[in-house]
Amino acid sequence: MKTVLMVAEKPSLAQSIAKILSRGNMSSRKGLNGACSVHEYTGSFIGQSAHFKMTSVCGHVMTLDFIGKYNSWDKVDPAELFSKAPTEKKEANPKLTMVKFLQVEGRGCDCIVLWLDCDKEGENICFEVLDAVLPVMNKPRSTERTIYRAKFSSITDTDICNAMNHLGEPNRNEALSVDARQELDLRIGCAFTRFQTKYFQGKYGNLDSSLISFGPCQTPTLGFCVERHDKIQSFKPETYWVLQAKVNPEKESSLTLDWDRVRVFDREIAQMFLNITKMAKEAKVESVSKKEKVKQRPLALNTVEMLRVASAALGMGPQHAMQIAERLYTQGYISYPRTETTHYPENFDLKGCLRQQANNPYWAETVKALLSEGINRPRKGHDAGDHPPITPMRAATEAELGGDGWRLYEYITRHFIATVSADCKYLQTTISFSIGPERFTCIGKVVTSPGFTEIMPWHSIPLEESLPHCEKGDVFPVGEIKLLEKQTSPPDYLTEAELITLMEKHGIGTDASIPVHINNICQRNYVTVESGRRLKPTNLGIVLVHGYYKIDAELVLPTIRSAVEKQLNLIALGKANYHQVLEHTLDVFKRKFHYFVDSIAGMDELMEVSFSPLAATGKPLSRCGKCHRFMKYIQAKPSRLHCSHCDDTYSLPQNGTIKLYKELRCPLDDFELVLWSSGSRGKSYPLCPYCYNHPPFRDMKKGMGCNECTHPTCQHSLSMLGIGQCVECENGVLVLDSTSGPKWKMACNKCNVIVHFFENAHKVRVSPETCDLCDAALVDVDFNKAKSPLPGDETQHSGCVFCDPVFQDLVELKHAAMRHPMHRGGQGKRQGRGRGKGRRPGGRLNPKKPKDKMAALAAYFV
Repeated sequence: MKTVLMVAEKPSLAQSIAKILSRGNMSSRKGLNGACSVHEYTGSFIGQSAHFKMTSVCGHVMTLDFIGKYNSWDKVDPAELFSKAPTEKKEANPKLTMVKFLQVEGRGCDCIVLWLDCDKEGENICFEVLDAVLPVMNKPRSTERTIYRAKFSSITDTDICNAMNHLGEPNRNEALSVDARQELDLRIGCAFTRFQTKYFQGKYGNLDSSLISFGPCQTPTLGFCVERHDKIQSFKPETYWVLQAKVNPEKESSLTLDWDRVRVFDREIAQMFLNITKMAKEAKVESVSKKEKVKQRPLALNTVEMLRVASAALGMGPQHAMQIAERLYTQGYISYPRTETTHYPENFDLKGCLRQQANNPYWAETVKALLSEGINRPRKGHDAGDHPPITPMRAATEAELGGDGWRLYEYITRHFIATVSADCKYLQTTISFSIGPERFTCIGKVVTSPGFTEIMPWHSIPLEESLPHCEKGDVFPVGEIKLLEKQTSPPDYLTEAELITLMEKHGIGTDASIPVHINNICQRNYVTVESGRRLKPTNLGIVLVHGYYKIDAELVLPTIRSAVEKQLNLIALGKANYHQVLEHTLDVFKRKFHYFVDSIAGMDELMEVSFSPLAATGKPLSRCGKCHRFMKYIQAKPSRLHCSHCDDTYSLPQNGTIKLYKELRCPLDDFELVLWSSGSRGKSYPLCPYCYNHPPFRDMKKGMGCNECTHPTCQHSLSMLGIGQCVECENGVLVLDSTSGPKWKMACNKCNVIVHFFENAHKVRVSPETCDLCDAALVDVDFNKAKSPLPGDETQHSGCVFCDPVFQDLVELKHAAMRHPMHRGGQGKRQGRGRGKGRRPGGRLNPKKPKDKMAALAAYFV
């Protein structure tokens, strides 16, 4: 019996697909990485009985990065990143050990069926999976086919079974186009980002962005926002005048008429028209025309239109909307949400999808009427050849989906019903009047058939006052004629919906990446999202774009990226050579980069006007170990210390508070220590600004605080305050937080584990002695007499935090509430207490401290 491995893109999809194919008759188990499950069942495969193993990955298995030394900002000239720097594929999430997991499950399998999402990224992941699995699979006979690709657009029984019966092959060209985009974005983005971040953060203190990033798609996206800002700033309002007339067809009613000239910009001419028309006391009907007009039903829904509506009507950011749409898809409520197509294929089961909605109280009547009267074929839209338009695949209730999930699902469903409904028809009546020599018009609309506007009421024709019945030659008394003075108004800032439209029009990004680019410019503090989801550029965003325009406009204009996207699409279609496109594009951007570096003074002139130099920002905080003058703490992102006398800048841990640490100094370099804290429920540790940036010992890396410092005698170091190995992560050590009293705690110096202990203790010290059972350092605790939990009114006790029965009830493990990007977030919760929780694996060397301090000291300085 053959063994067939099947791989989906997400664990939830694997479960849904396996349930459909096995008809619910499957066994499930957790995979070795804990994140993915394996669902097994027996069935038939290409006419033979087979054992199926259905599992998944979690998105991309691999990611592209530079090799070792080229990841260092300090050691490598950014210009080298265009061609010299070699790249390698690394595991996208090493903690998931996805390659090992796939190899374990793939070993001994005869065939593989790839159920990855059916887009270019999905094709790319197909080949990542194949690279991992093929070496361990059984070798096929010479002509035997072992690799299959399932093509599907929704998680429904029909679609999944149909995909299984019509298996194809993965598309190498589409995968290569993704590889090309990844490499271009990595090399171009990193080179420009590293250069401008180092250049400007070394000069200015209040940029308020931890990274001054450049991206081939991100920067033109920002360019659109700044272009609109510039139009608003340069706008000069003009005064104009409008003639407004009212006629009284009946005694009680009046009708407001619109002037055919619309407006004039000269006051005297406007006054002349007013005087002429005021002489006439009657308005004469010159013509009455009636026309039946049609408001077309919408085209079928694609990704870009969904994102536009989500932002403009539902108030959801594009990235949030995309996440919700993906969740609805994996749960089987809608079809694949990443599609450029707005045209349903001829064989698409429109009636079947519509029947699913026949019992929903919100639109049941409309659906039943459509099913009984017959549906309209949707309008002919654009067929991009990827997936059908976004369609509801099964019925849902607000209680099931809740909140934003329901709101997006409701819109998708209403839109789908509208595409198979009739057009909206209305009768438009236009009456033309003359008052003296001037012509005026009045227009009225009456709906004759509401069509699709019943299900999409926000598109309905607004109710207007009905026009009087009149014929040519009728005369009505003029009620009043007046001159209105108005002003032209500037455009408003771009909404996300308008920005998405511009990006699609100019070919910036794909339907999948558009939300990411918009999110990036918000994260970098280049734009802020104002009310109505309008994007207002910040000072930094404006100066960057103006700087690019000044040096090389093509860096910010959409033209060059649009041309690159076309080339990438040609790779996907097999019409362009991967290596040639890559080489040519990198060569163009390398030349642009060198010109940008040579001309950076042009952007710098603009920066000087908007931002303050480092020396003029920040507040004095701690003393420099070189000149012993105060260094200034710059709080704006990225927070750092700057010594204006030595002209040195020292980076600090981000996303927390920094304060002076008791004016204590580092024994190695005489810099005053500072204390970083992520809040009362998080962790805190002291650090030396110099050691944090220039690690003093071989086994330390840049960005380590005193809680990771291996100095053998310093009272703040890991050697003196380390207690034992972390109870959760492999390499971490639990270090006493000596600033935490009276709510004492120790925290892991690698992950976000925190152990609270000895509340209200007067003093907690780490002893040089170690525990015989678990090799952790013993602690000496002094309690206040009034609050001592020790038996027999004792106030002092020495013992192991993990093994000592006296301490058992005084220890509680939590997770830090972290704002730090290095750490997992999450609220602290009780993990149990007492014996065994902190015990370290037997036989491992204590990473905490060397026994012979003088020998260790000698080792460091030899």
